[in-house]
Amino acid sequence: MTNDNRPVFPAIHLPQFADQALPDVVTAKLHHPVTPELGDVAGATRTALEKSRRFAELAKGARVAITCGSRGIQSKPVVVATAVAWLRERGFEPFIVPAMGSHGGARAESQVELLAELGYTPESMGCAIQSSMEVKRIGTTSRGVPVYFDKNAAAADAVLVVNRIKAHTSFDREIESGLTKMVAIGLGKAEGARLIHKLGALGYLEVLPEWAGIAIDAAPIAYAIGIVENAEKRAAVIEGAEPEDILATDARLLPLAKANTPKLPFEQIDTLIVERIGKNISGTGMDTGVVGRADIRGRPSNDNPLIHKLAVLGLTPETHGNGLGMGLADFTTQEVANSLDLYAMYMNSCTSTFTERVRLPIVLADEKEVIQAAVATCWHLNGREVRLCIIRSTLHLNQILLSPALAEDLGDKGEIVDAPRALEFDGAGGLLTRCPD
Repeated sequence: MTNDNRPVFPAIHLPQFADQALPDVVTAKLHHPVTPELGDVAGATRTALEKSRRFAELAKGARVAITCGSRGIQSKPVVVATAVAWLRERGFEPFIVPAMGSHGGARAESQVELLAELGYTPESMGCAIQSSMEVKRIGTTSRGVPVYFDKNAAAADAVLVVNRIKAHTSFDREIESGLTKMVAIGLGKAEGARLIHKLGALGYLEVLPEWAGIAIDAAPIAYAIGIVENAEKRAAVIEGAEPEDILATDARLLPLAKANTPKLPFEQIDTLIVERIGKNISGTGMDTGVVGRADIRGRPSNDNPLIHKLAVLGLTPETHGNGLGMGLADFTTQEVANSLDLYAMYMNSCTSTFTERVRLPIVLADEKEVIQAAVATCWHLNGREVRLCIIRSTLHLNQILLSPALAEDLGDKGEIVDAPRALEFDGAGGLLTRCPD
């Protein structure tokens, strides 16, 4: 990607924060409910595939499209590679299609690059990747919304849908993110994502399930594999579903997925520092289920925990400058702001219609000034008493940094593993005291 879409921000210093005191921090290891991980992901994938009726009836030589999205799902490369091998063993010709809506700036070549960074390449998967933003119209919803389907997948003899089942970052309902969403928004490509989101919450709550049902009936979807992760992001469940069971499988496994979703065990945080956000972390850059701040007009916002000031210190390399989610933050650095790909952000947010999430927060010169400003503006006279939390990302919550004032509320939800220490910075204002990997 080029840098043509990058902004240029000045190095702004606010002198009133230069002497702002900061609290010490301790490392806390959080206790999350953990469903045991599967010991053999490849074996569980094969077991699921063996139950498919339609693959048992498929003629040798049939072309099978397999879906791959833009999220960093730890077990999915193994699941997909195993599926490719299993299909080849039965004489089929598998290939991968990027199923990620408008991600990658809605460009076919960029979506291939995103897949490569997540571990999906022709060499690692053992099959070709066919990427196109072209779609085929296959139906119309009851609200008159045309239903589209990836052109390459529509031309295949069969489609294998693979996705993680989890909570959505914006909506709470029976079916959220999972196989149904992959069928509708993933295989609907940018056009599908745009149309489903065009009606806002109604599009996701009503149009998406109907769209998926139409696609399941009209497109060559043969089978689906759903993945449920435990709190450590390991596969706890790998389950197959016949096409007609996709929606029911999503609904049945979603409560288990939610029960294994890590949370911050606090009702209120004065200042939250997020070391990095990105599209590979969450569709909204940082999971609103962790930070609250859903901030969708017309929808109630579940601000739990209630966070007074939130700062972002970096983007993941995998997000390629797509800083969707910056609109949830109050502060960020000049370096982060100057690394943003505005085209990717605007394309993504306008497709989703949630344009508030790409608004830019206050941009200050470096990480020290950002943290000092966040602490200084969270309504505390004494900065050393601020309830401060630092997390690596909303996907990484095993070990976090807490100020002593916030650590007092940890209770049995975690344990403190070291002594209080001051936050340290380098000569350029970069934060040296980071969350453990």
